Amino acid sequence: MAVQKTYSQNCPVALGMDVLGERWTMLILRELFGGPRRYSDLRAELPGIATNLLADRLRALEQVGLVRRTDLPPPVARTVYELSDTGWRKVAPVLKAVAAFGMDRIGDGGLAQKPLTGFLAGVLAGFDPFSAADVVASYRIEIDGRTFDFAVDRGELAAPHGTATVTVQATASDLTAIRTATNAASRRAALRRMTFAGDAAAVAEMRRIFHFVA
Repeated sequence: MAVQKTYSQNCPVALGMDVLGERWTMLILRELFGGPRRYSDLRAELPGIATNLLADRLRALEQVGLVRRTDLPPPVARTVYELSDTGWRKVAPVLKAVAAFGMDRIGDGGLAQKPLTGFLAGVLAGFDPFSAADVVASYRIEIDGRTFDFAVDRGELAAPHGTATVTVQATASDLTAIRTATNAASRRAALRRMTFAGDAAAVAEMRRIFHFVA
């Protein structure tokens, strides 16, 4: 087992980095932000991480209460890792800040954008906690064949609960373009290609708090 490193400073930044500053930790949390994942799923999405290092990082995140392990019942009968309630509350704002920092670095580079990239760029980066201060709702976003379920709970992103009040279909490229397009016409075109299903008031509310508006 890896030895837990520490900056040994009684400072909120240093104490936060004691938990989040290890290599791969933020990318593991990024993957779990997209929903429960099997160990093999995480290995596949994090090429280059050693299997023992992934196990160590997951164990450390469990110990600090950000991640939990769940055994799904038959017929699935598999173990998955997911963000805990504390993980949703504390990790989402950090990921949002890091995503905002890296947004202007996103480029084509010949690489297809993954569904999770679209979710982080289009959904997480656009979330306005102040506009959502009184909102309690669950949502589903289908991005290029992958489903993302999550909730808003009085200004915070949270694990999904109950039936989604709004379901959205979009592509990763359109969700990214909404945040990175250099002209208003491209942004409006990407927004028009998104589809929203649900009660009209709930759809309007979701579009407002995630800035899905022209």
